[in-house]
Amino acid sequence: MSERIADVPAEPRTASHDFEPPAALVEFMTENWIDRPIDRTVHPESNRFAQRREALSKAYPGTYLVIPAGRERVRANDTFFRFRPSSDFAYLVGGGEPGALLVLEPEGAEHRSLLFVPAHNRGTREFFTDRVYGELWVGRHRGVDESRAYYGVDECRPMQAVPEYLEQLNAAKYPVRVLRGHDDDVDRQFELRESDAELATYLSEARLVKDEYELEELRKACAISKRAFEDVIRVMRTATSERAIEAAFWGRARTDGNDVGYLTIAAAAEHACTLHWTRNDGPLRPGELLLLDAGVECDSLYTADITRTLPVSGSYSGEQRAVYDLVWEAQRAGIEAAVAGNDFLEPHRRAVRVLAQGLIDLGIIKASLDEALDPDRLYHRRYTLHGVSHMLGLDVHDCAEARSSEYRYGTLREGMVLTVEPGCYFQPDDATVPERFRGIGARIEDDIAVTGAGPENLSASLPSRSEDVEAWIAALWEGDA
Repeated sequence: MSERIADVPAEPRTASHDFEPPAALVEFMTENWIDRPIDRTVHPESNRFAQRREALSKAYPGTYLVIPAGRERVRANDTFFRFRPSSDFAYLVGGGEPGALLVLEPEGAEHRSLLFVPAHNRGTREFFTDRVYGELWVGRHRGVDESRAYYGVDECRPMQAVPEYLEQLNAAKYPVRVLRGHDDDVDRQFELRESDAELATYLSEARLVKDEYELEELRKACAISKRAFEDVIRVMRTATSERAIEAAFWGRARTDGNDVGYLTIAAAAEHACTLHWTRNDGPLRPGELLLLDAGVECDSLYTADITRTLPVSGSYSGEQRAVYDLVWEAQRAGIEAAVAGNDFLEPHRRAVRVLAQGLIDLGIIKASLDEALDPDRLYHRRYTLHGVSHMLGLDVHDCAEARSSEYRYGTLREGMVLTVEPGCYFQPDDATVPERFRGIGARIEDDIAVTGAGPENLSASLPSRSEDVEAWIAALWEGDA
């Protein structure tokens, strides 16, 4: 399977309102283009990605490994959501364009890396007629030769050759494992096998422990996110809607990073009691709280995941402070437990214990602490709702295909990065909650690296204690006055 497959002409992707160009125009558009010199730039981390591919190779000797970057997804008719390559593809290659495909081909006891990428098409009909890959429409591709140099793979071929290549691979009955769920065309080529899920699991577990490069990228994501939170605080002084909050955060994410790592949660007032409030279409009113759960994704695709619950007027009311401070104490207990050797669930257990006791002290849970935490009761869940931690990295909920024995019921190891994000939510229509607390929702979330010296709070530069948050807001507002 290592011989080169001849280029296959692509069928242009067009829209129903496109016109059919006359032959003379096609000829005119394909002539007299100046060749650009080949860019031999190399990805600064190409050696690191090669080492990851080598580790994957050793895990699957004699097996073809097929890993798609994924396709663009339609947003509205012939317009697409902004493309982001699949996280496992990015982990092994470092980036990628829509439709790209990595194949690790067995070669003796090792593998050779074959990468299919969109080819340059200036000088062809596709250049100006293909809305999806035509360079006139979407910009210049990195191309075959430049991609081989940039990504440091053994061979690159044009993406048009993928269908015939996969058909030949399937027909040959070689052992193949496919990373599924990212490219329907690739998935359809191969019969679904249990071994495919094992490949996804391997890659998720390989990503559980971050190296120093990954930790630096996560620190960078947190630093940019702090600037984005500060942009929000400045806007919050005069903003009247959650949309204005979302827009302020997104502006910094696009200016200093690649994008937001996930849909921003800009939840004001009782919307904070909806865990994934991403409509962000509500009003922002003085005296209320704004729960902002947001993170910037770096160009490397590593993302932060940070939450602060901010007083819209700059100061917490007595009831708001009581709830917020309880959540802060719970988070502090959770962070202290994020150490190597502890169970992954230990930060959750410690944070929830603080929350449950606080709910009892506030008179909301009318039971003993043991009763509230009893696995057959879990009364606190009515007000705390969610787990305290998840892994973080290329995905905001990273390593999702890892086995529970290695993740949820596993042991924390140096290099793991997890969130610690306790919350307390009092629904506006909850009759078990005193009226003065109803509609208050508070969450505090930071990104914690497990190190030999103890927990490293990657997002510690964002104030979190209630009085520090108030001082932070006041300083930013004073600076803008």
